Amino acid sequence: NYNSPKCMYIWRNIKTINMNLAGRKKEIKLLQGLLQKKSPEFVAVYGRRRVGKTYLIREVYKQQIVFECSGLHQKSMGQQLENFWLTLQEYRNVSTSTLPPKTWLQAFSQLKMHLNTLEESKKVVFLDEIPWFETPQSGFLAALSNFWNAYCSKRSDIILVICGSAASWIIKKVINDRGGLHNRVTTHIRLMPFSLLETKIYLEMQQVQLTLKDLVQLYMCIGGIPFYLSHVKAGKSIPQILDDLFFLPQAALEQEFQNLYAALFKNSDLHERVVAALSSKNKGLSRKEIITKTKSGGGLTIALKELIECSFVQETIPYYSNSKTIQYRLVDEFTLFYFRFLAKETTKNSWLQISSKSKYKIWSGLAFENVCLKHIAQIKQKLGISGIITRDFPWSHKGNKLEKGAQIDLVIDRSDNCVNLLEFKFYDTPFEIAKRDAAELNQKIQVFKDKTKTKKNVFLTFLSVYGVKKNKYYLSIVTNQLLIEDLFAEIWLLH
Repeated sequence: NYNSPKCMYIWRNIKTINMNLAGRKKEIKLLQGLLQKKSPEFVAVYGRRRVGKTYLIREVYKQQIVFECSGLHQKSMGQQLENFWLTLQEYRNVSTSTLPPKTWLQAFSQLKMHLNTLEESKKVVFLDEIPWFETPQSGFLAALSNFWNAYCSKRSDIILVICGSAASWIIKKVINDRGGLHNRVTTHIRLMPFSLLETKIYLEMQQVQLTLKDLVQLYMCIGGIPFYLSHVKAGKSIPQILDDLFFLPQAALEQEFQNLYAALFKNSDLHERVVAALSSKNKGLSRKEIITKTKSGGGLTIALKELIECSFVQETIPYYSNSKTIQYRLVDEFTLFYFRFLAKETTKNSWLQISSKSKYKIWSGLAFENVCLKHIAQIKQKLGISGIITRDFPWSHKGNKLEKGAQIDLVIDRSDNCVNLLEFKFYDTPFEIAKRDAAELNQKIQVFKDKTKTKKNVFLTFLSVYGVKKNKYYLSIVTNQLLIEDLFAEIWLLH
């Protein structure tokens, strides 16, 4: 029960961790735990732009940060060094200043001098947007390696935190480095967008009260990105909120797409072409299909890897299929929303106008499916199968003139000899299974059994906004159903 005392206790417990942070309980606990350790710590935090990485570090370590500096986007080595030096002067407690460094080795040497003047207690050195520090032939990474290996690693009172939106850069250059930084990172955090529950808590902290359906609809448009959610104003309806974000003059996110990929990736044109191609196919594309649509060859492997690491794209490995071709699916809510309603619009509309058209109804079903797929853990918990080993995947079979096709929103293939086939329905009223619907559902189940050759028990499960009416067709074919409130549970809190 979403409003049960147990759930209310969980939400209150989350909020009391830190009144300025919504959710992030795992990350907070992990980062705070490092303060108690008697060893040097090297922490890498990465995730997509606007997801709240910097804010998380600042809030958790606001009493311990003794130096914080952020790289400058697309600036020269000289400008990066000057920024580092000027920032260091602000932290120094002496009236005299050092000369501006000419190399990164000199810059980190000055940072060491500053740290040596501080009292013995846990100190956090925070380097934000670290990929931007590294300019061609600057020697930044070598100097960073020297700073950690020759200085920080000998000090039990230092936590070095690096952060950046270019996830692939941090993974390749730091976490998986084969040189001086090899195996030096002691903790790494991939910060993901808010879940539905965290989104609810965040908006409540801003005095924004929305129904569960409206919360899900908002999530379908912009996902759980804190920066986007920060522009939501209390006392407004979903159409008003979306108009503020996208459709009114000087809308808060009007230029977000143009800035999003350019800030994350070098040569972002290919990344944008890939997501544009993926937005045209709801169930995803193979690598070959992406090449055909984007007319690209070189660089695609790296682009796909970077998009996956930043949570824009998801790899789907086919199960129960003769084809072993990996499918790539666009899963970023904002990007999907942009290509469906913003990219090709030549005139400004209002959300009320857009949502009255047929393409909205098509999009809403697919967007709701995407949200559900991001909350599979919550679905499994409600079904009581959290402790069972499963494989979870969408499934489809393309029909022809001789046989029927079928598409199933989510298959949960369980190790206890059972399979759940899930149907997601985003309706404004309770869904009612008619005779025609029942025939189609029976056909789906039969096609799945025939094509997969499964011998397991097959259960049909519905997940909808307001439930499914329990008429004779429901009772004859549906095993169980879930409601959208079941997507608002935080799995790990319940153990």
